[in-house]
Amino acid sequence: MPPTSRAVDPQFLAYPLQALADAALDRARQLGAAHADFRLERVRSASWRLRDARVSGSSDNVQLGFAVRVLLDGAWGFAAGVDLDPGSAARVAEQAVAVARLSGGISRAAGAPPVELAEEPVHRDATWVSAYETNPFEVPDTEKTALLAEWSSRLLAADGVSHVQAGLLTVQENKFYADTSGTVTTQQRIRLHPHLEATSVDERTGAFDSMRTIAPPAGRGWEYLLGTGWDWNAELAELPELLAEKMKAPSVEAGRYDLVIDPSNLWLTIHESIGHATELDRALGYEAAYAGTSFATFDRLGSLKYGSELMHVTGDRTAEHGLASVGYDDEGVAAQSWDLIKDGTLVGYQLDRAMASQQGLGRSNGCAFADSPAHVPVQRMANVSLQPVAGGPDTEGLFEGVEKGLYIVGDRSWSIDMQRYNFQFTGQRAFAIRDGRLAGQVKDFAYQATTTDFWGSMSAVGGPQTYVLGGAFNCGKAQPGQIAAVSHGCPSALFRNVNVLNTQQEAGN
Repeated sequence: MPPTSRAVDPQFLAYPLQALADAALDRARQLGAAHADFRLERVRSASWRLRDARVSGSSDNVQLGFAVRVLLDGAWGFAAGVDLDPGSAARVAEQAVAVARLSGGISRAAGAPPVELAEEPVHRDATWVSAYETNPFEVPDTEKTALLAEWSSRLLAADGVSHVQAGLLTVQENKFYADTSGTVTTQQRIRLHPHLEATSVDERTGAFDSMRTIAPPAGRGWEYLLGTGWDWNAELAELPELLAEKMKAPSVEAGRYDLVIDPSNLWLTIHESIGHATELDRALGYEAAYAGTSFATFDRLGSLKYGSELMHVTGDRTAEHGLASVGYDDEGVAAQSWDLIKDGTLVGYQLDRAMASQQGLGRSNGCAFADSPAHVPVQRMANVSLQPVAGGPDTEGLFEGVEKGLYIVGDRSWSIDMQRYNFQFTGQRAFAIRDGRLAGQVKDFAYQATTTDFWGSMSAVGGPQTYVLGGAFNCGKAQPGQIAAVSHGCPSALFRNVNVLNTQQEAGN
């Protein structure tokens, strides 16, 4: 993968990266490791929070350290350190080998098969930097809080807005990776998430509700807040009116509806019912004790009818501005894009090198990731996205032919079982559709289905003009717990005859 025009932070490059890697990898070889990899990370995370246009909190944290992972006699060993000198790197390698010897004895006694890694081409001195224009960490904090305060003041000045919460999360992630095959990679990723939430309180009745911006987090820089990739002015201008309408909206009548779901809501349904379900470690039962399993078990690969024939879902580590986009994963595997669901049928999984080898799937598709230098890489989610239909309709076109339906916008709450099969989702707002036209907001809604019934009901998919890359910073998995950022792109789509609950009635039962 060719390098981008962005440069890696000189402060990160000033660390003795190669010297530390050489010391660790040489010591692992001396102790008999068949494979060893070294990873040094510097992860800077900062946030700013405002309430009613006043700063209520901020943070700025840096994690710095390195990890050594070894494969010895078919068993993994892992150790981490923080002292950036070659002697410390060699000692950490010794600790990793000791762990491999211990875990290998336990694994062999239990009859576990030895770990083998799928082959991967060597990537020498490769550099990758994510797609952004201005690093947000180069922008003064006063400029960040001033913009958030100005946006908050705009909302507070609108009729009916009682309070406004605003926030900005920013991350700069630097990684250096080297292994005994000769792969050496250096990477830098930038991501951020601005968000505002307006609350309305009826002083007479005490009723209240809120509405949040639907702008997604993105692998972009400060330019995102200045209008590149999102029209903030337009969203902030319409939010108070939408909130006021929601405050007066009637409660939804429970029943069966056709749903037109906006990308700002559908991305989360994809994340929960497809993204997690197609992680191979879940399908094999590795995450059963914590994160759960998957109904999409490995024996159903190539045969499971996941949804309608319109359904084409990809896993992608290369998407521009994707939160899970990288040049190389934490096993030195180059980023790729591949099919997970094609013509409605399960055709692929998200893999790391060990699972790819174990299951006879050939090369890994680059889904190994660790969220800090203190954690071991595990299989983590790629940018899992529903593809639009070339020449497909716009969102308004999907309303045509809908006699009784809802148009759902923005994510809110969700619930799904541990096999990623039974679920329900709410949203920021829903508009009734009557005879192909929007007929005002309703509230207290949730849509409910099983994964295969829901995706099987998809009868129309929007065109590329409706496609948006949504996502989240906080996908959790593994023990000890790890957090990963991930994007999910999708167009608007139409789903027929879906069960809709009235959440107020359900709460009263």
